[in-house]
Amino acid sequence: MSGFRGVVRRNIPSGAGIWHDSFMTSTLITVAPTGAETAKADCPALPTTLEELVETAKRCEAAGAAMIHLHIRDGEHRPTLDLGRLTESVAAVRENTALIVQLSTGGAVTDPFDHRLRVLDAAPDSCSLTMGTVNFGDDVFMNPWPFVTELYQLTQEREVVPEFELFDLGQVAALGRLLDKYGLPYGGKVHCDLVMGVPGGMPGTTNALVAAVNGLPAGVTSWSATGVGRTTLPVALAALSCGGHLRVGMEDTLTLAKGQPVTHNAELVERAATIAALAQRPPMSPDDARDLLNIKRRP
Repeated sequence: MSGFRGVVRRNIPSGAGIWHDSFMTSTLITVAPTGAETAKADCPALPTTLEELVETAKRCEAAGAAMIHLHIRDGEHRPTLDLGRLTESVAAVRENTALIVQLSTGGAVTDPFDHRLRVLDAAPDSCSLTMGTVNFGDDVFMNPWPFVTELYQLTQEREVVPEFELFDLGQVAALGRLLDKYGLPYGGKVHCDLVMGVPGGMPGTTNALVAAVNGLPAGVTSWSATGVGRTTLPVALAALSCGGHLRVGMEDTLTLAKGQPVTHNAELVERAATIAALAQRPPMSPDDARDLLNIKRRP
């Protein structure tokens, strides 16, 4: 990992209430189709080739997704941060859809920090930025503070809008610390995602979600929630009731119900779109999502 780089302190505007999205009339649905944990051999429906990712992106956009969170696999279907594959995937999804393209800077838990920083060289619209280290099942997802701050400053320089991934209340507090010291992200909007139900992180319960939302710093302008595994539906319903947005996908769950495997990511997006519509907050378009997150328009 390269050295720490200082930046001039900026002020965070007050009054940007965390319940801002309570008044939203639509829902940002992000699809996370692949992840880095599930093996293709164990789940043949997992999209791991470029052709499968493009087909998934097109179907998920039609089902109601506005943003796609991408992990990339190599020719053997193993997780990779190969810059050529990342760049090719960003270009292919852009060519075939209007989706906001968000790349994971988490990769697999074994990926070195310098490779994770290099993800921004693929010039995505957005990237994930996890706000601290967390036990991830039997593994440890490492995000020490110097790495977090270096990645954040790099997003500011590269004009990439970060999505802050929050796995526990300590990371909620760390987000406030980051914004206070380094200022607002590129675009001026602060969007975070509460990742819930990971063994080692906060549970996927309504009480945990409300506690996390109540702890968000004043600079946050929108938030979403991800429920891992069997917490997918409870977290989605709680998020909608609290004014939040949704992330779904086969990265986070492989079943629709007990004994009913997911056969395509579009099924999870369709379900999310249905419950969002029932909450009278139907899916927003990619253009509306760009406005929500203040992501620059493509030329």
